[in-house]
Amino acid sequence: MSTVATAAMAKASRVALMGFDVDGVLTDGTLYFSSQGDEMKAFSSLDGHGMKMLQRAGVEVVIISGRSSRALELRAANLGVKELHMGVEDKRALLEQLAARRGIELAQSGYMGDDVVDLPVLRACGFSATVADGHGEVRARVDYVASKGGGRGAAREVCDLILRAQGKWNAAMAEYLA
Repeated sequence: MSTVATAAMAKASRVALMGFDVDGVLTDGTLYFSSQGDEMKAFSSLDGHGMKMLQRAGVEVVIISGRSSRALELRAANLGVKELHMGVEDKRALLEQLAARRGIELAQSGYMGDDVVDLPVLRACGFSATVADGHGEVRARVDYVASKGGGRGAAREVCDLILRAQGKWNAAMAEYLA
């Protein structure tokens, strides 16, 4: 295991609260609009199941997006994500509030974002990650760069990494391997 991977695993082992951006992380970043102006998004079922597994393992999952959308509300509800924050301009301040409300240090929080607007929150949390097709400035400054792109299993890769880092992988997989 490389030094970078070892450091990322060490940071991921402390995550109690994991935040995810939406456009470019949980989706491929493409924005679809119907002729009536309705916004549509495509989400990866792999990513969704990874988020569910993370929650079952005791890691709280939050979604923090700069945009608001009914499609995202429906997806978060489908995943059982209780903390959905849309239209957020200052993601760092919100993550700080969420951590403080739970009585945890920022070192116990993580975030996955893809663009430069995410850098303040990525630099503040204890574990930071991005997608393979994230902005170069982001890829250069995070703890972990997924091998997959946004909306294509990158979030699942990070969920799996956290579960492994925390020694919860085997328990998470037990029901599927029985």
